[in-house]
Amino acid sequence: MSDRLKGVVVSHGRLGQALVEAAQSITGNAEALIAVSNEGCGRDALLDRVQQAVGDEPCIVFVDLPGGSCFQAAATLQHDGTAMTVVAGVNLAMLLDFVHHADDDLAAAADRAVQTGGRAIQVLAR
Repeated sequence: MSDRLKGVVVSHGRLGQALVEAAQSITGNAEALIAVSNEGCGRDALLDRVQQAVGDEPCIVFVDLPGGSCFQAAATLQHDGTAMTVVAGVNLAMLLDFVHHADDDLAAAADRAVQTGGRAIQVLAR
């Protein structure tokens, strides 16, 4: 097992791919994140895609919406005993934080990502 966690970004359409590409461009790290899209697939196919991306090592699965099909696929895997944490509401700030702290344990990395992602959401001008 690797010392660094893997992040899997599961989203509707190409959102996850765009976020992963942006994070890779900013950090120079092309190995920490994998994008999975629900585009063109039903429930079972999405579950297979997520399961393939997650594999057997502990990881954080970042999904775009709580309760959506992407979340449901991740929650099904987690319920089946896969060593993972699911974080909903993915944004670029949390992915950048994750890439830089993927050597933390699963709970600490998830908590950091959520805190960083939440702090990034602000009203800056009115």
